[in-house]
Amino acid sequence: MWHIVEHRRVQQKMASAPAEVVKRYEKWKDVAHSFGPQGVQAIKGNHDEALRGKWTGYRSSRLGSKWRIIYQVTANVMLIRIVEVNAHDYRKH
Repeated sequence: MWHIVEHRRVQQKMASAPAEVVKRYEKWKDVAHSFGPQGVQAIKGNHDEALRGKWTGYRSSRLGSKWRIIYQVTANVMLIRIVEVNAHDYRKH
């Protein structure tokens, strides 16, 4: 089991996100909690990928054609830290 920590901005974003995105986000968290990053990466529709540039060390998964989850994995404590869910805006805040 993996522990998932959400940044406070994530809940704010989810409050204004379309219902389908919220549903996919909850499913993504279920998979991540049970199977960790390998489970998320195994689902082809997520298009999970490592990010570069300012986001080096983070990963991105798709929640649809527009929305993304940006997260970081800390293996030594089995932690997935979700820092952003956005409409494909990779500017670091």
